[in-house]
Amino acid sequence: MFVFNQWLQISINGLVQLICINTSGPKTFIEREMKKLAVVALGGNALLRENEIGTIEQQEQNATDTLENLVWMLKEGYELVITHGNGPQVGNILMRNDAGEQLYGIAPMPLDICVADSQGGIGYMIERMFRNVLRKHGIRKNIITMVTLIQVDQNDPAFQNPSKRIGKMYSEEEAQKLGKEKGWIFKPSAKAEGGYRRVVPSPVPLEIINKETIEFLVNNGNIVIAAGGGGIPVYYDEQGNVRTLDAVIDKDMASSLLAANINAGELYILTDVSFIYKDFGNHKQEKLEFLNYDDTVKYLEAGTFAEGTMEPKIRACLNFIKSGGKKSVITEAKKLEDKSYGSKITMEYDNA
Repeated sequence: MFVFNQWLQISINGLVQLICINTSGPKTFIEREMKKLAVVALGGNALLRENEIGTIEQQEQNATDTLENLVWMLKEGYELVITHGNGPQVGNILMRNDAGEQLYGIAPMPLDICVADSQGGIGYMIERMFRNVLRKHGIRKNIITMVTLIQVDQNDPAFQNPSKRIGKMYSEEEAQKLGKEKGWIFKPSAKAEGGYRRVVPSPVPLEIINKETIEFLVNNGNIVIAAGGGGIPVYYDEQGNVRTLDAVIDKDMASSLLAANINAGELYILTDVSFIYKDFGNHKQEKLEFLNYDDTVKYLEAGTFAEGTMEPKIRACLNFIKSGGKKSVITEAKKLEDKSYGSKITMEYDNA
């Protein structure tokens, strides 16, 4: 009874104080019902738009424009974890690696260090821009960026079939030379005829190594930026030491796992379309606004969603719902606040 009276007294000043006081013990029924925790995955266009060269001014403005669309969630009482892609940025880091080695003899860094560099740089930029957005709206929130490690299986089948293209484009002759020198694997570019790009495995994420820290921070009222670029893939060796692998984890799959690991209720995947479409690009395309788990699985198995673009986002949403998540939403950042937009996936049909 004492704890209940204490909760009533403190709730006048807001839910955050309640959560801070009770983190050391089990959450009460009232706390679990009132707290709203969401993971928001920012797509690549949240920072770098098509036809932009990627100056810091462009990326900062794009980040600001995107983050403005999250303000309503804070005003409605959501606690937020933000994830993000790093495709263009980590590609640029790899090219700087290459140029530094060729021009100045600088030892190149492995892929895991490049991903960590991108997590720090992009996370810092999102954090700084979001602090400015919150100040503009009179919202006081701490924000923290976390370099995030994610466990994978070193025997994942993906290591037998590398498919994720990274870095710059090379000629066939350059690709053969680098393949011999560095042991890299190359495949023809999907966009340019005659060009080759390095490919690395994309294993399934198994566990967010930093999940307890992320959950503690967000439950104490902090906005956390984590799992950037899908996180850094690691595994434990026979002695229990953390080891790295040359691989890239899908950003949306990592976001889904993170949301499940920290017991988030909702997962938002922001992309460049406002809805999921059945047979997208076909003259018979059909907008899918409300989906339940079973029907979405049927669509997926029937090949309804484009492989490599929408399909992995759908899988991420389904994994989250299967793990106990309440709702997954795929939508455009600018439409996030307008709930008439966005495709919602739930276990059962829910038109909310």
